[in-house]
Amino acid sequence: MAERSFKKEVQKLRIGEGEVFAGEGILAVTKALLQSGVSYVAGYQGAPISHLMDVLADASDIMEELGIHFESSASEATAAATLAASVNYPLRGAITFKATAGTNVASDPLSNLASGGVTGGALIIVGEDYGEGSSIMQERSHAFAMKSQIWLLDPRPNLPSIVRAVEKSFELSEASNTPVMLQMRIRACHMHGHFVARDNVRPSFTLAQAMENPSRDISRIVLPPASFVHEDEKINKRWPAAVDFIRREQLNEFFGDESGDYGLIIQGGMYNTVIRALQLLGLADVEGNTDVPLYVMNVAYPLIDDELRGFCQTKQAVLMIEEGQPEFIEQEVHTSLRRVDMQTRVHGKDMLPRVGEYTTTVVLKALVKFFDRYRPELAARQLLSEGVRATLAPRPVTIPVRVATAAELASTAATKTLTAPVAALPIAVPASVPAIVETPVPALDVHPRPPSFCTGCPERPIFTAMKLVEREIGSHHVSCDIGCHLFSILPPFNLGATTMGYGLGWAGASAFNSSETTRRTISIMGDGGFWHNGLTSGVGNAVFNKNDNVLVIIDNGYSAATGGQDILSSKAENASRVTNMPIEKAVRGVGVEWVRTITNTYEISKMRDTLRDALTTTVRGPKVIIAQSECMLNKQRRIKPLMRKRTSEGHRVVRERFGVDSDTCTGDHSCIRLSGCPSLSIKDNPDPLRRDPVATVIDSCVGCGVCGEVAHAAVLCPSFYRAQIIGNPTRLDKLTARVASVVIGFLQRRLAIRELSYA
Repeated sequence: MAERSFKKEVQKLRIGEGEVFAGEGILAVTKALLQSGVSYVAGYQGAPISHLMDVLADASDIMEELGIHFESSASEATAAATLAASVNYPLRGAITFKATAGTNVASDPLSNLASGGVTGGALIIVGEDYGEGSSIMQERSHAFAMKSQIWLLDPRPNLPSIVRAVEKSFELSEASNTPVMLQMRIRACHMHGHFVARDNVRPSFTLAQAMENPSRDISRIVLPPASFVHEDEKINKRWPAAVDFIRREQLNEFFGDESGDYGLIIQGGMYNTVIRALQLLGLADVEGNTDVPLYVMNVAYPLIDDELRGFCQTKQAVLMIEEGQPEFIEQEVHTSLRRVDMQTRVHGKDMLPRVGEYTTTVVLKALVKFFDRYRPELAARQLLSEGVRATLAPRPVTIPVRVATAAELASTAATKTLTAPVAALPIAVPASVPAIVETPVPALDVHPRPPSFCTGCPERPIFTAMKLVEREIGSHHVSCDIGCHLFSILPPFNLGATTMGYGLGWAGASAFNSSETTRRTISIMGDGGFWHNGLTSGVGNAVFNKNDNVLVIIDNGYSAATGGQDILSSKAENASRVTNMPIEKAVRGVGVEWVRTITNTYEISKMRDTLRDALTTTVRGPKVIIAQSECMLNKQRRIKPLMRKRTSEGHRVVRERFGVDSDTCTGDHSCIRLSGCPSLSIKDNPDPLRRDPVATVIDSCVGCGVCGEVAHAAVLCPSFYRAQIIGNPTRLDKLTARVASVVIGFLQRRLAIRELSYA
């Protein structure tokens, strides 16, 4: 069950020649693949383009009709290896995953693919996960493309440009016998627009044909001496072929008045941001028309020297707007111009931040700085908002100042004129010159709130149990993994020392395997990471090396970290995939003997006791705990529609909710520190003699029961109660509620009378 369905939207993929396609960027990418005659598509699900895999899955019937093979790969490495089908056959293939984590995982097959080259078009669609919307380390795909000589496209963020980039990527790949990487930024994936569609195309050469007529070329296999020839081919044959194609097809674009003596060189993906900044300066209209000379590099790598030099030959200076670091393109621009002794001044990271996402405000500041220096009449600060102006550097001004030497002080004062920013002058400003004061922008008073598990998440009680065990037998080294469970490194749990990668939780603790101590490490791995590569890199490695440590596999029924897709161990029935394959069976299959499966992680006492047993048992060898409970998000997506349907049909429906008795709550909030549930909050104490706020359960509660279990397992105050909310109650339900109300009211009145007697 993915977090979003595209069943309705994918029907648009059937439209044909001349019709207008309107929709999201990822749908446009899919349509472009179908229009390109692709033979196979594979990929690994994962943000920020996980939805592209979801679109492809929902469009599987359309692809089957066209004879296109689609599969969800076990990892990015598996997906990249799939492109081997294009090495010896004229098969167009595409794969997709998240960068840079995905390219890191897939680096081995991608390097081999780039070395040997391809016959059919091979396209790698990477979700460029750089900037403030990112969830991973801040790196760019550019470095990987450069080191392997894989051509990198970064199209302008609009649907016609994206569709053209996909289609031309296959042609570029075939023209240069080189795989091509298409960089899709997060916002480009999910922006909306329209383009004129073409007919979908069946592959001209099919997988069946390749299987029935096998072919091989040993010179394409990366083994000496062929591997030495590959490097020469890449530089002296494939590269020139790519440059010729890019130039001939005009993949890069020019805008504005090219005769100007200044200009902007920008990555294609930065185009919208730059245009917006120019609009704020009054230098572009709402349609994006501008007189400012722009060289838009829809192909970020390789650099096309003659295009660049032609753009720069009449320019006094250019500003290179390249997001991220190192400044690969800026360095190439410098090298290209200086090789022909072209002295155009190149600005870039001297006017732009070296790190961080280039938002409109960031680019705007750089443009003002650039125009202040070369075209002051274009730096229209008066058009900007007061808040933006307050963050800009002062405009350079020319003012008269008095500079005197010791001799001049004794005779005649000399007046000179200096040009410099006011803040940089080491003298007093004359009274006739108004002082420039920068108004500090007040910091937002926002209370820091760490990311946390969802309400009712079945992973939370696992880490609560770990904290309870830690209280009993001390702390342990905890090796974390990628996934929802990574939230355990934050408050209130504060668990975990390292995170090495998806499915590498146990591998990250493999060095801690000493016979000199009886203390054991704990490693965490999700079911998605387990099937990704954890079974081999983690469990298999532990068995092979006689590891004596503990692994907790969190089995929530889906690949929750990448959007809730089904995996091998999912309990859901899937018509096109194999599910219901027990993780325990797989773990025992590679040799683990000490295995325990907890089928309900909400039983904190049982979870705690099992963890304690694993950490203290005298049995040697790897120990695996499989903690099972369904992801609450997916569970709610599944059961809420069913409950609403049953309620509307008049059936009796019972929902459980938890609450806190304010009179019983002690106000020490231990329950919050051990649970961290978003539904568990605080409110004012109703007792006028007590100041500490009491715990309370807000309306988002889904009735998982963790708060009550925590109170019981940790021997906290007995203030939690469970309530049932009944839809369409029966007569018995109503009678029971009335009796309970009468009894409770009687007891409360007795309490009130007793309080009055002591008054």
